[in-house]
Amino acid sequence: MLARDLLYSSAKRLTLAGADAPRLDAELLLMHAWQCDRIELIDRSQQEVPDKIRQAFKALLERRLQREPLAYILGEKEFWSHRFIVTPDVLIPRPETEHLIEAMLKCFPSREQAYRFCDIGTGSGCIAVTLACEYPQAHVIATDISHAALEVARQNAASHGVTDRMDFLGGDMLSPLAGHSDLQDAIISNPPYVALAEMAELDRELAFEPRHALTDEGKGLHFLQQIVDDAPRLLKPGGYVILETGPCGLPSASDTLTLHENICDLAGHLRGAVYQRRP
Repeated sequence: MLARDLLYSSAKRLTLAGADAPRLDAELLLMHAWQCDRIELIDRSQQEVPDKIRQAFKALLERRLQREPLAYILGEKEFWSHRFIVTPDVLIPRPETEHLIEAMLKCFPSREQAYRFCDIGTGSGCIAVTLACEYPQAHVIATDISHAALEVARQNAASHGVTDRMDFLGGDMLSPLAGHSDLQDAIISNPPYVALAEMAELDRELAFEPRHALTDEGKGLHFLQQIVDDAPRLLKPGGYVILETGPCGLPSASDTLTLHENICDLAGHLRGAVYQRRP
């Protein structure tokens, strides 16, 4: 079968399966199976797909037809123009989370200072590793309750050459910081904030992602509020807490932490907030 015909028939099947971008998915899967880039795939569109490649592609396609996320099938996802290893042990990095990086750059415009940052619930490490890349003198702590997730984050740190300026700590929420005497310039997190009532309405792809990283099994505010309540004692005076959120809204500010600004996307939807510790 010619490559163009294989892509056409596969895209039709993906459309029927409910995939959002069926043609793109088919192309990316064939590029992965054939170990080629998009330009090479275009050049090969009139070629017969070798049987070995076609069989490999078919296996990948069957997984996508079951609505397994493309990132898990390919084993990687782009975030902030960097490629990150992803496995089913971690959430897939999303463009919405890049708003947190934008907020950090706004709060800390100087890139050359020796800041201390901490990413709570790091997952793939996309936030923590990106911060280490953006701030070459900073030290970044990445925490997660999942040791499998921390291993993925370590791999991503190594692939981006920032391991020497990072610590990876296992434990629940902010508890791993209990033994660290150094106060942080910023604590950042994309915690589980999907309300239990919303879980049944999510896309089928979300069923493949770690549930504990998506929802607090309540109204969505539990972990957000916990960070806001516990973070001030770990922050330098004037330090920031930067959080991602969703329809659940924002936690209440504490006595020592004030809401600095909301983070909204281009459509005006609330995506997070920046809190600041009082001096």
